[in-house]
Amino acid sequence: MQLASAIAACDKVTTLEDLERITGVLKYEGRAIVQCHGVFDLLHPGHIRHLEAAKRLGDVLLVTVTPDEHVNKGPGRPVFNHRLRAETIAAIQCVDYVAVNEWPTAVEAIRRLRPDVYVKGSDYLARDEDLTGKITDEEEAVLSVGGRIHFTNEITFSSTKLLNDHFAVYPEASHSFLRSFRNKYSSNQIIQMLKDLKKLKVLVLGEAIIDEYHYCRAMGKSPKENIITTKYLSEEVFAGGALAAANHAAGFCGEVHVVTCVGAKDSKETFIRSHLKENVTMELFKRADAPTVVKRRFVDADFLTKMFEICFLEYHHLPEDLETDVSTYLKERAPQYDLVLVNDFGHGFIGQRIIDVLAERSRFLVVNTQTNSANVGFNLVTKYPRADYVCIDEPEMRLAMGDRFSDLESLALELSSFLGYERVAVTCGHRGSLVYGKDEGFTMVPIFSNRVVDRIGAGDAYLSVTGPCTLAGYPMEVVGFVGNAVGALAVRIIGNKTPVEPVPLFKFITALLG
Repeated sequence: MQLASAIAACDKVTTLEDLERITGVLKYEGRAIVQCHGVFDLLHPGHIRHLEAAKRLGDVLLVTVTPDEHVNKGPGRPVFNHRLRAETIAAIQCVDYVAVNEWPTAVEAIRRLRPDVYVKGSDYLARDEDLTGKITDEEEAVLSVGGRIHFTNEITFSSTKLLNDHFAVYPEASHSFLRSFRNKYSSNQIIQMLKDLKKLKVLVLGEAIIDEYHYCRAMGKSPKENIITTKYLSEEVFAGGALAAANHAAGFCGEVHVVTCVGAKDSKETFIRSHLKENVTMELFKRADAPTVVKRRFVDADFLTKMFEICFLEYHHLPEDLETDVSTYLKERAPQYDLVLVNDFGHGFIGQRIIDVLAERSRFLVVNTQTNSANVGFNLVTKYPRADYVCIDEPEMRLAMGDRFSDLESLALELSSFLGYERVAVTCGHRGSLVYGKDEGFTMVPIFSNRVVDRIGAGDAYLSVTGPCTLAGYPMEVVGFVGNAVGALAVRIIGNKTPVEPVPLFKFITALLG
């Protein structure tokens, strides 16, 4: 009997294509079709009550399950893969068929399955509280196929809260921090803080960088040379540097203007303009003495590990006449923005004249000076006589202070006192980030994920979202929390393929604080 039940449950799981054919037959027979959709990462009594209530609305209950790649609840989720989640749902007696969805939302599945009733839980009844904004799209889809939407009113639980309370989804240091943080802030509070950034106008300054990823597979050692031969597979090109920072900021701030520089020859201007968000405008300066910065990385396709990199750049300062043009432009434009966010990669675009203009004319100045293989020891944050918020990593802090061994808190305090920086964030890789506010002291915020796909661009994402948060006057512990949440999402993105978007971040924050 148990074996028969198990087989019956497995038989309920089918492909979406097959389920479309099955529902066509069922509708022809006059059966009323009901559809539910969700992640169902941790099955609980609320799910069962919801599904039973849905079944009472028709003859056949279909459940579509969100696939793993589209579960936007942050790192570590889903806990169970979509195959296991589908099988678990199928084991419930009231469920007739289960299929894993193929798209990020249920809209296309609704259009194909054409349910008479599409059923959601009561937590979706308040449309303005739906983080995704997709419930309206789903309702429009079901109405377009002649069906209706229905909201059940059963007992509800949060899978996220249950996982946070009873399962070790995050490292212990993270659990300890989150327990304390939840006592001060709710997910709704943090999300509202981020939504309030929409009114801000941001100017982003820095080099435009074209990131090329050339995917290869090692073939073996050449018999004639001491080299490893690789086979070319494919390539991707991303808008990096200040362009990526602008796209990150544009998801949270209403108006973003990026001021950047490219080479006059083969400027990549068409590519650059086509890879900026709609609310990003650009002032593009061109220099004849250097190429557009291109960083070509050769990447093992199987493990996404970088083999080596070729850089196309000249990192000497701008010609004097061009530096004058940029300085004049910034003198006029910088005061027009609430925030000036500087992504200083040390490739020659931002010289001391421009820095002095920024220090004098910016209403609120956010600075990152990046240390890389082209400028080690020569691109230090100490060249900025003023900044309202500085965001650098640990090696950059140690180089700036000329100290390899002292504790970070002492160095950050010394930097703050020396140059008057009132807010400082130091990103520390796998240890998280240390944030400092003059009136608040230090907070060490641990990481929220151990899964890393690619670290390229994660620091820029952290800077681009936390900068506006500091302008808004949010507590530095909130700034560090938001920054680490952004970083946890950013390290799951290959290079600068996509920016960190608000909805996935809001969902992750809800998962962390649920």
